Amino acid sequence: MEKITYASLGSLGDDFHQAFEAGLEHLQGRLGRTHPIFLGGRKKTAKAGVFPDTSPIDTRIELGRFQSAGREETARAVATAKAALRDWRDLGWEQRVAFLRKAAELMTERQFRLAALLTMEVGKNRFEAIAEVSESVDLILYYCRQMELHQGFTMAMGGQGTEVTRSVLKPYGVWAIVSPFNFPLALATGMAAAALVAGNTIVLKPASDAPWTGLMLYEILHEAGLPVGVVSILTGSGSEIGEEFIANPDVAGLAFTGSRAVGEALLARFGRHRPCIAEMGGKNPTVVMPSANLDDAAEGIVRAAFGFGGQKCSACSRLYVHTRVAAPLLDRLVDKTRALVIGDPTRRETFLGPLINAAAVARYEAAIKLAKKEGRLLCGGKRPSGDGREHGHYVEPVIADRLPTGSRLFREELFVPLLVVAEVRSLAEAIQRCNDSDYGLTAGIFTEEEHEREEFFAEIEAGVVYANRRGGATTGAWPGVQSFGGWKHSGSTGRNALGWYYVPQFMREQSQTVMRRTAS
Repeated sequence: MEKITYASLGSLGDDFHQAFEAGLEHLQGRLGRTHPIFLGGRKKTAKAGVFPDTSPIDTRIELGRFQSAGREETARAVATAKAALRDWRDLGWEQRVAFLRKAAELMTERQFRLAALLTMEVGKNRFEAIAEVSESVDLILYYCRQMELHQGFTMAMGGQGTEVTRSVLKPYGVWAIVSPFNFPLALATGMAAAALVAGNTIVLKPASDAPWTGLMLYEILHEAGLPVGVVSILTGSGSEIGEEFIANPDVAGLAFTGSRAVGEALLARFGRHRPCIAEMGGKNPTVVMPSANLDDAAEGIVRAAFGFGGQKCSACSRLYVHTRVAAPLLDRLVDKTRALVIGDPTRRETFLGPLINAAAVARYEAAIKLAKKEGRLLCGGKRPSGDGREHGHYVEPVIADRLPTGSRLFREELFVPLLVVAEVRSLAEAIQRCNDSDYGLTAGIFTEEEHEREEFFAEIEAGVVYANRRGGATTGAWPGVQSFGGWKHSGSTGRNALGWYYVPQFMREQSQTVMRRTAS
């Protein structure tokens, strides 16, 4: 089967569907088990007991029970990671690359089981689930390739006479990796692989809505042969684990993907002298100008706004459309949105599965109430029922317009399938509206005018920018193809994942000078 990316989802055939369904059957045979955490390669239970992980597809389905780790278990995990650090570091980058390439092979072998788990645990449709697995494999391979291209990031410096100097990037030590529910495999894999290939050891804390996916990543890294203690994994609610990560001086760095509120709290508290890589969401706009291909624009916007229920930090949640093409574009958007199939994401025809949990549904309902009060709904806004959907967290995607400029629906990241629309009269006005945000993650434009595209690229305040992207107006970055990271309150470092500058963030520089004696 050819490599699956977000851009190739429409070409998947019967072989893919049969393989996915076999993965789903395998997974269903493992439901309801109690899972341990792993500290120093050993299975452990948590003093606080376990918590259930239920499927958002149907909350009557218990996927399994997972350990509620606290500060004591976290401290032990950090200690085992610290003990393993020197051997992993001294192994050398070539050997670390070899171990991680083996992990990529194992992930490829299990890709359909992993995809089935993503569908059952977080509600991704089968197409987006398999694409996430493929992206995870490519993240490992891309970061390994970066180490190879830069020879482990050791560079000769200038010198005179007998003075010889080189710059060496060296690992910090133990990294805490905190991953979110929406890309529970790809984002955990990307942060973990970058930290590990750089020579750090890690403690992984997956989202509580996706603990099983995190454990399957751990199993792959363990079976790839990584030495004992190099990777530990903790499951749990996160508050006590996070407190220990912050307080423990043996945690040398922290990588986090999640909400702005949590990310900024970590940045404020983790410490001035320890690196914290935080990716914190977006409120991503798309601009449509009069010269745009409206069919391409409508397709790209719907995919970006409503793929995975808008539960992507790159989701398109704001649309600024030129008044000259607003009516025909909105007609196309409404028609496409109403045609989306909402239901069980394990079925091949489903586009939109459930939201992740009851809190997300409550946030959706509050947003719909406000949209009705401040403007109007062009489509959607209800909770579908029938065909078993009443047992899951299903909602209809919504397009809303005629909202006031200052509405919080234009400003707050909601992580639900809600697109708010405003008309503009010029590109300058559109760019100003786009940039009037605390966030700066992704942005898109549809125009056939080159000067408009170039002006947009020059002036937009976002780390990832697309023009005329039918496959996703603001979504769909891929390792080595598009780097991915945010400006302003969307990111903390200004260095994007999936690109040239990500792995070096997990290392610090040392200048090494040697004075060579001359022959007497």
